[in-house]
Amino acid sequence: MDKIIKIISDELNVKTFQVENAIKLIDEGNTIPFIARYRKEATGGLSDEQLRTLGERLNYLRNLEKRKEEVIKSIEEQGKLTDEISHAVFEALTLSDVEDIYRPYKQKKKTRATVAKNKGLEPLAMLILEQKEQTPLEEIAKKYINIDTLSEEDKKNKDKVVKTAEEAIKGALDIIAENISDNTEFRKKIKKICYREGIIETKASNEEEKSNYEMYYNFKDSIARLPSHRILAINRGEKEEFLKVKIQKNEEKILNLIEKDILKGTNQFTEILKETILDSFKRLIEPSIDREIRSDLTQRAEEKAIKVFGKNAKQLLLGAPIKGKTVMGFDPAYRTGCKIAVIDETGKVLDYTTVYPTEPQNDVAGAEKELLKLIEKDKIDMIAIGNGTASRESEQFVSEMIKKSDREVVYAIVSEAGASVYSASKLATEEYPDINVSIRGAISIARRLQDPLAELVKIDPKAIGVGQYQHDVNQKQLSESLTGVVEDSVNRVGVDVNTATPSLLSYVAGINGTIAKNIVKYRDEHGKIKNRKELLKVPKLGKVAYEQCAGFLKISDGDNPIDNTSVHPESYEATEKLLESIGFKPDDLKIKEKIISLKEKLKFIDIKSKAKELNIGEITLKDIIEELSKPGRDPRDEMPKPIFRSDVLKFEDLKEGMILNGIVRNVIDFGAFVDIGVKYDGLVHISEMSEKYIKNPSDLVSVGDNVKIKIISIDKNRHKVALSMKV
Repeated sequence: MDKIIKIISDELNVKTFQVENAIKLIDEGNTIPFIARYRKEATGGLSDEQLRTLGERLNYLRNLEKRKEEVIKSIEEQGKLTDEISHAVFEALTLSDVEDIYRPYKQKKKTRATVAKNKGLEPLAMLILEQKEQTPLEEIAKKYINIDTLSEEDKKNKDKVVKTAEEAIKGALDIIAENISDNTEFRKKIKKICYREGIIETKASNEEEKSNYEMYYNFKDSIARLPSHRILAINRGEKEEFLKVKIQKNEEKILNLIEKDILKGTNQFTEILKETILDSFKRLIEPSIDREIRSDLTQRAEEKAIKVFGKNAKQLLLGAPIKGKTVMGFDPAYRTGCKIAVIDETGKVLDYTTVYPTEPQNDVAGAEKELLKLIEKDKIDMIAIGNGTASRESEQFVSEMIKKSDREVVYAIVSEAGASVYSASKLATEEYPDINVSIRGAISIARRLQDPLAELVKIDPKAIGVGQYQHDVNQKQLSESLTGVVEDSVNRVGVDVNTATPSLLSYVAGINGTIAKNIVKYRDEHGKIKNRKELLKVPKLGKVAYEQCAGFLKISDGDNPIDNTSVHPESYEATEKLLESIGFKPDDLKIKEKIISLKEKLKFIDIKSKAKELNIGEITLKDIIEELSKPGRDPRDEMPKPIFRSDVLKFEDLKEGMILNGIVRNVIDFGAFVDIGVKYDGLVHISEMSEKYIKNPSDLVSVGDNVKIKIISIDKNRHKVALSMKV
C-alpha cells in the first residue's frame, strides 16, 4: 500500500499524507463531493477532480497488485519462479509490463512452437542457440527423426511425427522464434524504439473514394507527436474502411538489437539464426507490438478526449442561470413546424403551440401573429432558440418578429443536444403526461436558458454533445467520467431540497434514485421540509446518507438560516459560536443589512486563533466564513451569461477583419468552435488563441465563455469561418 500511495502522490504532485487520508476516506465509503467539500483538513484541500483521478489510479494500481500476485503464483506453481522474476514483477509499473514478463510462462494455445516442443525438439533448439556444436546441423537433426519409433496410433497424429531432418530443424527454429518473441527485455527495448522513432503512416483504401478522411489518404506523423484527435480520427477512418494504417519502424536497428544478444560470433548457425530472428520479428513480435502500441495510443487519446468532454460538460452544466424571467422555448424545424413552449420564472408551463414560419409552409404572418399574442399575454422577456435544424432561419424570423412587439424581448441561441432524447424519455412522460412529445423539446430548450443544470441532469450526460469522438471512446469510461462531472457540478452548486426534481436530487452525494423519489414524496405528503434534521424522517435516508448529503441540500425560508448555506450540520455549533463571538446570531442571515455588516466583520477574523478557539480546522473555518458572507449564494452567478441578441447576422454579412462577440460552443484539442451568430460556427485554431504559446485550448477558454474574435478568413463554398482571438 505504501508503494501505491507513493506512486499516486508523485503523479498528482501532492504530499503522501493527502493521498493516504483520501484513500482511507474513499475506502470508508465517503463520496468524492463530500470528501472534496467537507474533509479538506484531512486531504489538504484536494479538489474533486484530483480526488476522481486519485480514485481511478487507486483502482488501477490495486488491480495491478492483484495481477502481480496471480502471475507470481502461476509461475511458482510451474516451478520456474526466480528472485529475478519476482523482482521484475514487483518493479513493473503497468499491466502491460506484467503481461510481458508473464508471456513466456503463459499457458499457450496451439502454436508452431508448442507443436515442435511436443515433438521433443526443444533440446535441438537449445543446441542451435548455444552455437557450439561443430557437427553439421543436418547430421545432428537426423537424431530427432522419430517416425520409426512411434506407435501406429501416434503415427496418425502429424503433431507428433518428425519425418525428416529438415522438419526437425524447422521445428527447432519455431521454438527459438517464439522464445525470442517472449523475451521481456527485447519487447521492452523494441517498444521504446517504436515510441521514440516510430511513424504512423496512413493510406487510402481507395484513393478515388471521397470521404471525411481525405487529409489522411497519404499521411505520416511520428508516434511521439501524434495528437489525440488525430489518433481517434485515424481509428475511425480505419474502422469505416477508408484508411489503411501502418507503423513504420527502424527494422534494421531492431534486428541488430536482437542479433547482438543472440549471435555468438560467426559459425554454421549464424545465417539460420538471422533468418529466425527476422521470422520472429515479422511473424510474432511486430504484429503483437503494433497492436499494443495502437491500443496504448488509443487508450491515451480516449482518456484525453474524455477529460476534454468532461471539462466542456462541466462548463455547460455550470452555465449562469437566468432568474426571474419568463422564457419562450423555440424548437426549430422545417416540415413539422417550430414547436413553442412558454414557461414562467419558476419553470411552470404557461402555453404551448406549433407555428410554421419556415419552409415549406413559410407562414411567417400567421406565426408572427400567434407569437406576438403570446409575448403580450404571458409577458415574455426572452426567447431561447434551439441550435439544431432550421435554427438560423428561425433566428431570422424571431429577430424580425420581436421588432414588432411592444415589449422589450431578446433572444439567445441554446444548445439543444439531447433535447429529443429527453422528450421521448420515461422521465419526460412522467413530468408532462398530457403534453405531446414534440412540445417537450421546446420546454427543455426554454428551461436550459433558465437553469441549465436542473434541466441537463435529466439527460444522459453522453447526449449533452460537447466533445470530440464521443461515440469512438470507451463508453463505460465516458459514462463513469461524465456521471462524476454531473455529481461534482450539482454538489458544487447545491440543491434547494424543496424545489429540486428527483433527477437533480439523485446526483447529490449519498442520495440514490430511490431516496430522491422518497424526498419528493415526503415533500408532497408533509409540505416543505423546514430544516435539515427533518431529512432523517425521509424513508431510507439514514445517518450515513445524511452525513454525505446534508451540506449540499439547501433550505431557504426554513427554521435555521444556516440551512441555506453549504455549512455542514457537523459544523453548526462552531458556526453559531463564531457568529456569537462577533455579535451576531443565525437569524441575522435573513436580513440584508445585517449580512452586509456581518461580511465586514468576518473580514477581520484572525483565522489561526479563531480556529483554535472553536476547535476546528483553519480550512473549515475559511469555508464557513465564505458561506456566511454570501448565504444562499449560487456560484453559477459568476459564470459568463449567454449572449442575448435582438438582431441577426447573415453569413453573407461576414467580412474579413470584422470584430465580433461570440460564445464558445465546443473546445477540442486543436482549438475552439465559436458561435458568432450565423448559421455555421467558426473555428479559432490553437495558433490563433493567444500571442503566447498555448499547450491546450482549454487552458484559455471553456464552453459558454463570451469571447471577442476577429474574422481572418471565410470559405463561402464550404461555409467555413476562421477566427482569431488575437484582437
